[in-house]
Parts: sequence; structure tokens; C-alpha cells
Amino acid sequence: MVSTHDHPGEQAAGDPIRLLAIRDTPLSVDEIFRAVGDDAAGGTALFAGTVRNHDGGQDVGALGYSCHPSAQDELRRVAEKVVAEFPVRALAAVHRVGDLRVGDLAVVVAVSCPHRAEAFEACRKLIDDLKHEVPIWKHQRFSDGTEEWVGAC
Repeated sequence: MVSTHDHPGEQAAGDPIRLLAIRDTPLSVDEIFRAVGDDAAGGTALFAGTVRNHDGGQDVGALGYSCHPSAQDELRRVAEKVVAEFPVRALAAVHRVGDLRVGDLAVVVAVSCPHRAEAFEACRKLIDDLKHEVPIWKHQRFSDGTEEWVGAC
């Protein structure tokens, strides 16, 4: 989608990629939401992924995320693709690594755009591409003693 920039407020204001991180500390929805605040945005879409207590019909007892050293660079590449495809005013994405508990935030992404439809579409592309292209892996340990690795890419 291409913005017509009919109003001065629609002009790009610096780098729309406001926050990208892979952290081993708890994530904050409020931090991500604040990072994408923009007076020219009419729509902000936010996705928060949490650790659930089951997967594939099994009870999840513990879960951990790890990443490849290139993960931060790949996260930037994914974000840049979204910014190139949509009229993004601001974008943020943070993924957690390390050991997490059921209910913990594993990933939070948000995008603000001039209109809600493009914000929804851009946010969906951001989380889908992050999960498919950024080398972050999930290690699930089930209550029956079995375990599995789930690759992001």
C-alpha cells in the first residue's frame, strides 16, 4: 500500500522501526504499545503471544526459547520488509528467550499505520514472518517426560 501523503502529518518521520529486541527478561505489552505511538497513526495493531499449557494434545510442563546469533539481524530484515510493504508509522517487535512459564509473554509485536486495515495486515505479516524466518527455537517439555524442539524457520 502506498500513502499519498496528502497531509503533512502523513509524511514519514524518521525510522519507523522503533524497537527490535530479543531478551531474556520479561516482556511488557505497555512498552511495545508506547514504542509504536504516533500522532499520524489512526490504527495500532498489537499481538501478544503467550506460553500455553498444552500443545498437540499434551500438557506442557516447561518451555524454553533459544536463538541463533543471527536472530537479531533476521528480525531487522523481517521488520524492514513489513515497513517496505505497508505504510507503517511505527513498528516494534520483542521476543523472549530462556525458560518461560505458562502464561508468560513469549513475543509481542505492534504496528501503527494511518488506518486500521493496514495496521492489522502489517501486524499479521510481522508476526507470521518473525515466526517463520527468525531463527528462534522452542524447546517444549511435556508432563509425561517427553520433549520436542519446534523450529521457527
